[in-house]
Amino acid sequence: MAEKETFTFLRHFHMGDHLKSLAVPLKPFVHGYRFLSRLMYRIMPKGLFTRTFLIILAPIVILQSVLVFVFMERHYQLVSRRMSEAVVREIAAVVFVLENYPQDEDNRKVEELASRALGMSMTVMPLEPLPPPTPKPFFDVIDQELSLAISQRIGKPFWIDTVGRSRFVEIRIQLTDSILKIFTRRSQTYASNSHIFLVWMFSTSLVLVIVALLFLRNQIRPIIRLANAAESFGRGRPAADFRASGAREVRRASLAFIDMRRRIERQIEQRTTMLAGVSHDLRTILTRLRLQLAFLDETPESDAMRKDVDEMSHMLEDYLAFASGDGDEEVQTTDMALLLEELEEEAEISGHSVTTRIEGPLDVEVRRISMKRCLANLVTNACKYGTQVEISAGIEGKWLVITIDDDGPGIPEDQRDMAFRAFHRLDLARNQDQTGSGLGLAIARDIARGHGGELYLEDSPLGGLRTRLRVPA
Repeated sequence: MAEKETFTFLRHFHMGDHLKSLAVPLKPFVHGYRFLSRLMYRIMPKGLFTRTFLIILAPIVILQSVLVFVFMERHYQLVSRRMSEAVVREIAAVVFVLENYPQDEDNRKVEELASRALGMSMTVMPLEPLPPPTPKPFFDVIDQELSLAISQRIGKPFWIDTVGRSRFVEIRIQLTDSILKIFTRRSQTYASNSHIFLVWMFSTSLVLVIVALLFLRNQIRPIIRLANAAESFGRGRPAADFRASGAREVRRASLAFIDMRRRIERQIEQRTTMLAGVSHDLRTILTRLRLQLAFLDETPESDAMRKDVDEMSHMLEDYLAFASGDGDEEVQTTDMALLLEELEEEAEISGHSVTTRIEGPLDVEVRRISMKRCLANLVTNACKYGTQVEISAGIEGKWLVITIDDDGPGIPEDQRDMAFRAFHRLDLARNQDQTGSGLGLAIARDIARGHGGELYLEDSPLGGLRTRLRVPA
């Protein structure tokens, strides 16, 4: 039994070594495949329309390339070879007649035979050296096939000219005591109508590609409309004219998006209604508490109670603002320069030093009240923890970028993500004597994301914190 277990262990051990030895030669192929995959991902287009078009176009191009290669390699060369051999056989017959049968002095009968029966122009010239060879093109079926056929059929020194633009081919064959000069049509030596096949093939392929483009565009358009509707809904902009269209799968996705949008809108409406009721009830209670405190004498206890009521009121406003989000506010064209000037005036009235720098016109489509609440939270935080605040705004590409710098203590880089958490206060980084609910940055980022943008925390040139708001323009 022990010997059997030992044999099994050794067998698995040797199999593992064998697999490892096989894996070593495959590593270069694996790395090459990964490199090629990454390269293709970077090179290939990212759009669905372009990718689908390439999926349609690539097989057509490959198929046509194979057909052209097979046609040129088989049909074209084979037909041209047969035609060249036929012409050379006729020339060989004339050469045989000239060398083996007596002729008249001017060889007029042979020339007349070639002209009437063979469709060639032949001239018997006195013996002279053949002209030097002309430069040959890299790919010339006529020259290759004619030269090969003359060498095999006739076997005499010859000179051939197929390079010129003429419609004829000149051939000179050196006989025993003369030179036979032949002019024949190029169409007799190769398949001259082969280009018709290529023209028809490429023209029909072009028509098919254009038809495929039209159909593909109609199929891609519903997907683009769905993406635009989802993007508009994510930014809080209405997409009332959107309806399901396109293929069955695209219609299913569109209907699912419409149902999701209705559920979200219904949920937002229910939440807004509930928050309105809660806000009304809690404000009523706080108002009663203020009235009751107004009838009390001025004592340290009553002053502390009034501060607690005021703090509760501010916290309630922050909680409701965070929970309600953007509410049902409509998107409108807003002059952000005017909005920033209003925030600067409000900060100066409160005794803070705020400077604003604006570059170019800043007319963008946003929810004005929500955006003002977002910027007010950021400016209030900057004024609370710093003595100098600078605001700059401008258009960068397709984005509105607003930066708010302060000279306060700032926020360490490893704690900036936690600063966006709701109800979280960075007491170690900020002044503990300051009151707040810990919702300022959370509300600001929620509003920024509701507009399709983002809020970033960075180091400020003033030494404190920089908040950078980036929303679509």
